[in-house]
Amino acid sequence: MVLKASPSSPPSPDAAPPSRRAVPASLAKLGSAEVIAPVIVGGVALVAWEAAVRIFEMPAYLLPGPLLVLQTLIAEWPQLFPSLLVTLQITVVAFIAATVSGLLIAIVFTQSKWIERSFFPYAVILQTTPIVAIAPLIIIWLKNSTFAALVVCAWIVAFFPIVSNTTLGLNSADHTLKNLFHLYGASRWQTLWYLRLPSALPYFLGGLRISGGLALIGAVVAEFVAGTGGARSGLAYQILMSSYNLQIPRMFAALALTTVLGVLIFVGLTVVSDRLLRHWHESAVQREN
Repeated sequence: MVLKASPSSPPSPDAAPPSRRAVPASLAKLGSAEVIAPVIVGGVALVAWEAAVRIFEMPAYLLPGPLLVLQTLIAEWPQLFPSLLVTLQITVVAFIAATVSGLLIAIVFTQSKWIERSFFPYAVILQTTPIVAIAPLIIIWLKNSTFAALVVCAWIVAFFPIVSNTTLGLNSADHTLKNLFHLYGASRWQTLWYLRLPSALPYFLGGLRISGGLALIGAVVAEFVAGTGGARSGLAYQILMSSYNLQIPRMFAALALTTVLGVLIFVGLTVVSDRLLRHWHESAVQREN
């Protein structure tokens, strides 16, 4: 028996040709207003800054222009890049330590109201204690490892947002669902894993975005206090030495690297948060309108 191929149906008039297929979401987002608008504002600010420096003939040791800062950044890149890596290493280690310890402590807090009421005030005290005041003491205690001392200082700054946000999220699980889990005989850990942790995920990710920037701030402040030099010096040391020697364009170049690093950390954590929440949480679900 000969099988005849059925005639192919004509293409729908609404179907787009291959060349007009939808652009990937990541590329489409780059062309969205939420990306273009800040770029335009930043570009206008840089142009105004450069124009003001040239019009008023500001000396470079008072306020260098963006072009001079960029030229200095390129010229000093061999010295600034290793310092950037040191600061980044301290920030990442402190951030990971704050994430793990903050999540675990938040879980412990939510297992008992007495535990939370007994220990949460001390987390608040740790957060409100000025890191500049206690950093010299931490550096003295850990004098055999300056890197560990800097990580501890950055961890103290980055720790509280994760504990606070995650504790709030774990305590915000729907009481109706909690009663349903109890009705079906779910254990404490089953309720934690299948109900409380998923409901706390948006809060936890919000804490991460705050903590990422704070870890960088803590690392830079700790470097300022420690004043470490040599091959293991971070960006803070470069900023200090440049200011002492009145190398203001170089100081601005190091500041620009610190700012860019902080922005990249925030953007990266925002992307991770959107990818984890985009299919189910209102803060990240894409709407047609």
